[in-house]
Amino acid sequence: MPERQSSRKDAIRNREAVLVAADALFSRRESPEDVTMADVAAAAGVGKGTLFRAFGDRAGLLSALYESRLEPIKQAVEAGPPPLGPETPPRDRVPALLDAVLCFKFDNRRLALALEEGGSSSPYVAEHYERWHGLLRAVLEQIPGLTDSGFTAHALLAATRADLVEHLAGDQRIPREELRAQLANFVTRVLDSGPPRGLTTEE
Repeated sequence: MPERQSSRKDAIRNREAVLVAADALFSRRESPEDVTMADVAAAAGVGKGTLFRAFGDRAGLLSALYESRLEPIKQAVEAGPPPLGPETPPRDRVPALLDAVLCFKFDNRRLALALEEGGSSSPYVAEHYERWHGLLRAVLEQIPGLTDSGFTAHALLAATRADLVEHLAGDQRIPREELRAQLANFVTRVLDSGPPRGLTTEE
């Protein structure tokens, strides 16, 4: 039993060391593709086998690091006070949720880009995307008169894609606060819009 507990503690310690090392590497490198599993293992002082056992592959490591950085926002969304928490009126909560996503991706641009571009399958079936889409859809469904909440949630999240954030912030040098204001205006227009004129459910 003591050996098993010691082994478990070593695994936890190694996992934390890997996340810290990966975090530092992704923050320093210009391109997320420059960070390899070998780089992370060397920086963390563990063998590559340990790395693969703990995270499976590079996508698993990226996802774990992403979730680690996202944890404070998740807690605020699940049980926190306004504007992110569940007590916030739906119409106010939608822009607050999207603002949180945008700020997170702006502040973690290389990591978010690596995660969204490095997956082997569609980004729309990734766990982190499905979670945000499901949450947004549920909140949108609470807004009277707003239809097609599933599609609307997809469209709103598209405005926070990591490659778009990188293009606007990195290539066009748009400041963080200006991006936030632009997104807020866009979300407001979407929430204020009704069905297109002349379009009925029968069509």
